[in-house]
Amino acid sequence: MTRMPAYDRDAALEAAVRLFWAKGYHATSLKDLETALNMRPGSIYAAFKSKQALFLAAMERYFEKMQAGFRAHMAEADSPLTGLAGFLRAYAEDAPGTRVHACLLLKTLLEATATDSEISGPARDYLDRMKGEFETGFAAAQAAGDVPEAADTARLARRYQAALTSLQIELQRGLAGAELADFVDDLAAPFEQLAAETAA
Repeated sequence: MTRMPAYDRDAALEAAVRLFWAKGYHATSLKDLETALNMRPGSIYAAFKSKQALFLAAMERYFEKMQAGFRAHMAEADSPLTGLAGFLRAYAEDAPGTRVHACLLLKTLLEATATDSEISGPARDYLDRMKGEFETGFAAAQAAGDVPEAADTARLARRYQAALTSLQIELQRGLAGAELADFVDDLAAPFEQLAAETAA
């Protein structure tokens, strides 16, 4: 009979995501992992093979939750375009201080060295896949008549991803209150105005 692992893999991955998100790959030590995962070094290596493999699994978990959260938000929106603009607003409305705001994928790319292609490559791929999610949203908005037919949905998706990234950076810097509300309005406005351009 196969022995069940003496650890909760989901809980360990969630703890690893939070730790790597806060400290980054290189600054996270084995001792940090022991404490965060509540596992001995031998158990960590037996379960995940290496620190890099654990990081890759944590990054995959982070992407899957981000993707699922975006899809769930879009499914509940009144329209694809309002869903896209609303996602920016919902992201900003998250309770201050409850999470690290800067994207783990972007942080990985920025912190990666020239020899870190095995972690920077997947991070780049996940960011591209999220851009694809945004492009699908704009394509749906275009099909619904809320985005001009001549609009390039790939370019809109890139602009949207840049807007989300700038929001994450400002949240990380501590932007809050009325200034945050104004900033989010400025980010969302160009996308919300697409419907008016279509109507005109």
